[in-house]
Amino acid sequence: MFPSRARGLLDFCMAVLCLWAAYHHTPAGALVRRGVAWATGTRSTARPVLAYYDGMSGTSLSEPLRAPEAPLARPLTDAEALAWGTHLALKGLDVSARGPVLALAAEVGVSSTALLDSAEGPVVARRLHTALAADFPGEEARLTALFVGRVPARYALERVTAEGGAPTLERLAGQLPPGFEGASVGAAQALALATAFGLAWPVHEGARVTSPFGERIHPVLGTRKMHTGVDLGVPTGTAVVAVDEGVVRRASEDAVNGRVLVLDHGRGVTTAYCHNSELVVTVGQRVTRGQLVARSGNTGRSTGPHLHYQLELASRPMDPLKFRTALRTVARDVSP
Repeated sequence: MFPSRARGLLDFCMAVLCLWAAYHHTPAGALVRRGVAWATGTRSTARPVLAYYDGMSGTSLSEPLRAPEAPLARPLTDAEALAWGTHLALKGLDVSARGPVLALAAEVGVSSTALLDSAEGPVVARRLHTALAADFPGEEARLTALFVGRVPARYALERVTAEGGAPTLERLAGQLPPGFEGASVGAAQALALATAFGLAWPVHEGARVTSPFGERIHPVLGTRKMHTGVDLGVPTGTAVVAVDEGVVRRASEDAVNGRVLVLDHGRGVTTAYCHNSELVVTVGQRVTRGQLVARSGNTGRSTGPHLHYQLELASRPMDPLKFRTALRTVARDVSP
């Protein structure tokens, strides 16, 4: 079909393309990129390795996600969680992307200062949701209207409804008029954050936090590294449960994480459970909230029996303790 020289050139181009894809879109490529960044003293853009197994698609959050400054004093209702997610997402957005929200706030009679205030913001955000509820009863459609404006959101909702699909953020974003594609980022952030507030805990509430989220001296390597989850000190064989319903995206074993499980809860939220002694679910299986999914252990790179629990929002690790209530956080820090 092709002359030998042309075919050789085509094969060479395909090989280069494959190498490029592996370098930018695989766990091995991520490790190479991080190694090059370390050797050259530059900043790596590679995602956390676990993020390559989360199975998410269609959600890309370009702005930094904001967690609460401290654990909340009590559990949140669904409406309160959505208001908190909206408030935090708004604080993380660039000023230029806040226009539709600020316009709605002015319409309702709320100042932009109150909307961004840590104490008043969630209450004000709930008022904005209430103002939109009649025209946009579904929370994902309402979030779209809040962050992109009523008119483009109504247009997108009518298109999705006409096609017979569920008005999810992904579908609505695909039907927005030209120029609004990037404006739905805040809505995706808010939904992910709100979902995180509703997650359960993977082990019993009395489990002690032996290593919190954040930078630390690695107990095995002896170097300062980012700890992307929390370590919960529990004996080998302790029941590990799903923190919410979802789909198993990874159930395997490696030298670092040991027997590791990754669950995709949708809405840009995934959780990982590492160092288990046993996995009791398989890839592709759908699990329910509170279902037994593993038993804790001491596998992989570990210095003692524990569960490493990791929460990721759009492939970005977040501190799970920030999404728990103060009372339950205190209970977990006390030995059983």
